[in-house]
Amino acid sequence: MPIKKPENNPLLEPTPYRNDVPPFDLVKTEHFLPALEWAISDTKRELEEIKNIKNPSFENIIEAMDKDNKSFSRVMGVFSLFDGANNTDELKAISGEFKGKISKFYTDISLDEDLFKQTKAVYDKKDSLNLSKAQLLLLEDQYKGFVRNGALLNDEDKQKFRNNSERQAELKNEFGQNSLNAINEFEYYVEDESELAGMPEGARTAATEAAEEKGQQGKWLLTLHAPSVIPVLQYAENRDLREKIWRAYSTVSKDGEHDNKQVLKELVTLRNERAQLLGYDTHADYVLEERMAKNKDTVFEMLDNYKEIVKPFAEKEHKELQDFAKSTGATDELKPWDMGFYATKMKQEKYSFDEEELKPFLSFEKVRQGAFDVATKLYDIRFEKKDDYPVYHEDVETFDVYNNKTNELVGVFYTDYFPRATKRGGAWMDAYVSQSHFDDGSRKPPVIGNHGNFPKPTKDKPSLLSMNDAITLFHEFGHGLHGLMSNTEYQSHASPNVRWDFVELPSQLMENFVKEKEVLDMFAKHFETDKNIPADLLQKMKDAENFRSASNFLRQIQLATLDMKWHTTDPSTINDVEAFEREVCNDFYMVNPEGGLTSTAFSHIFDGGYSAGYYSYKWAEVLEADAFEPFKENGLFDKETADKFHTLIASGGSVEPDELYLNFRGKPADPSALLKREGLDGNPNDINDNKPQQAQTKKKGFRP
Repeated sequence: MPIKKPENNPLLEPTPYRNDVPPFDLVKTEHFLPALEWAISDTKRELEEIKNIKNPSFENIIEAMDKDNKSFSRVMGVFSLFDGANNTDELKAISGEFKGKISKFYTDISLDEDLFKQTKAVYDKKDSLNLSKAQLLLLEDQYKGFVRNGALLNDEDKQKFRNNSERQAELKNEFGQNSLNAINEFEYYVEDESELAGMPEGARTAATEAAEEKGQQGKWLLTLHAPSVIPVLQYAENRDLREKIWRAYSTVSKDGEHDNKQVLKELVTLRNERAQLLGYDTHADYVLEERMAKNKDTVFEMLDNYKEIVKPFAEKEHKELQDFAKSTGATDELKPWDMGFYATKMKQEKYSFDEEELKPFLSFEKVRQGAFDVATKLYDIRFEKKDDYPVYHEDVETFDVYNNKTNELVGVFYTDYFPRATKRGGAWMDAYVSQSHFDDGSRKPPVIGNHGNFPKPTKDKPSLLSMNDAITLFHEFGHGLHGLMSNTEYQSHASPNVRWDFVELPSQLMENFVKEKEVLDMFAKHFETDKNIPADLLQKMKDAENFRSASNFLRQIQLATLDMKWHTTDPSTINDVEAFEREVCNDFYMVNPEGGLTSTAFSHIFDGGYSAGYYSYKWAEVLEADAFEPFKENGLFDKETADKFHTLIASGGSVEPDELYLNFRGKPADPSALLKREGLDGNPNDINDNKPQQAQTKKKGFRP
């Protein structure tokens, strides 16, 4: 029975804004469920028409299925945005029901026998259709999508698959809501400023203003949002304060009302059951079949290989940190809440460099403009600030992006960079409207968003970023460019819809630019004097660039290994979440974890798309370390190099990533390029000794 289209629902009406920008300002929570129900009904109507086609062809089946229902896409796009960046209590109340309906709808499609028959009819004659590479990829992806989502199962197993998928959706939502609530509910009010001794002025001011917003004048509010946590752990001389904040931050959703242990245990069990239902040994086998890595052996080989090389460097770094702490008078054993504090002091002493010295030169506005200017020089595009697009929060800003040569609109870009209670942590990119084509075949520009949690401006100073913040902004901007520059024939291939272990390449490549003097000179200017970073400070920064690089590298390998172990271990053998994590990570720990638990707040793998895929950060880092070499060799803004990389990001998923990378680089990526950049290609005891490099050559490891 068709559902009547709701009236006066902005999600279903033609948008009043140009470039098909969704009406964010008009959407209210009560609009989502009615709009979704109608959009699902309307999409099913369109699919019924496809199922009834008598002579299935690539055009009337595969291409037709690639064209999303516009209403459905808008409802999904706006909800996804609000769920991450505007997650009010009202939205949380309907989130489970909304995501449940989505899960059921996708499962209905994947298990629809008639849709699969139509797809299979085209797939079975693919060799005679004279398809282009992009068309063949689209056909194969659609066919495999059905198979990987249960199309070949018998009726009984299809029902198991359906129940499994719908329960997974519920658990992922519960995991994310638990983490968000646990973070938002923590508040610690400091009543004596002496407790904040050592912390930067900007962090203290931000804590004062945060307390004032809560009606607590004369106090300082510390939260679990990154701009609050990081200054405490790096600078607070009060060890008890560091411990308090670290323990709260490292045990998010470990216990109490928002405990995620049982949630994630059930989730990994369901993932394993689904994989075995489909004929795979583990969830990782299921996931990696569709990744560049192909299988879990390749991933573990990469992780083990890098661990073998990097761990001795990390052990040396830890001993140096212990010795340094003792030299300053510390008598106790180093604890997790001491690591950032003494590392910061050691860096200051060893290189006469304090990252706080850079902050006055890294005001948010200038850093963002610097990212825009880099894109202009690379791709000949420009960003024009607009004030007439709808926004969902006052912190949001909008831009039109134009091709300078043709003056055509490339896309619309939203930025939302400051933390708030309704916003999840971290930084990410969203495609509110993916790149596609109008009915006349012309390119339809995408609407892309970047989100972050950078320090907010205070009453007397602009938002001042750390170098890590600036790198994060450039990273997400790289994802944004990937989406903005997309130019594919089929919407399913629109960037960043690429193999998951390829998706981080454009973002991580952009990180390299922000650390180059030529680029810093473009935007890194003192917020008061407008002067560039002094040459001696730049040199200190460069000298300190690889400080504790092995420790950071090993941490990423640890997280990727934990992810892989969660998704390759028989869940029935895991009784205790904390004990399991300790067993997996024991060989990585440099200090006792003191009860800290990663898994219960590991949203990337339990509430995001990175299950059995966290390794992809390092995989892509290998690619980008190698990919940045021609930019360094030929000039950062060499036109030929930039044009080749432009082709790579514009191609999205229309070409397999291995081929895209070979076309750009002319050779496979060299895994040693990353070690060389991080200063880890020598011997930890003698940087001129090449024994580890020889060992790495003997144990080849993976090659993307």
